[in-house]
Amino acid sequence: MDPLAAHRARIGHLRESFAEANERLVARLRAADDDEARRVPESGGWSAAQIGWHVAKVTTRFAGFMSGDLPGAQPLPSGFVERPWAEIAPQVAERLEAPAGFQPPPVVSRMEAISALEASGMQLARALDVVTAERGAGHGISSPIVGGAINLYQVGEWATAHVIRHNRQAKQVLGK
Repeated sequence: MDPLAAHRARIGHLRESFAEANERLVARLRAADDDEARRVPESGGWSAAQIGWHVAKVTTRFAGFMSGDLPGAQPLPSGFVERPWAEIAPQVAERLEAPAGFQPPPVVSRMEAISALEASGMQLARALDVVTAERGAGHGISSPIVGGAINLYQVGEWATAHVIRHNRQAKQVLGK
């Protein structure tokens, strides 16, 4: 496959995978009633609406890195070798403490979370539209969460994995 076709296929896959995951979380919140979505588990943690708010905030950050609207993505060092996401995912700790800017406010409504998720999903889709093959493979970020440097294609994979992870969490919180 020629490089441009490979790039388009990868971007298409990222768009579809992310949209599918994000839509599942939105559907889960739509199916909950307002009280269920706001209820914080007795054991602590976040409500389902707070989870949705957090996911939207992180997705917006990922979209900014990918589009170049936010600083952070840098040229990857020479010799960078992309690791398959299947090798990275197991390195992500089961429980993480979100940085202060990504922790939800004490009360988030179901509709606030849904609106934020839908808006951030559109931002990510637009960001993917402007990622070139050179930028997708040659620029990235570094995070100890994923064990070092990843390219912008992999940021898209991380965004999808992040939604999936928190959708499972929302399912547990809602008991559904």
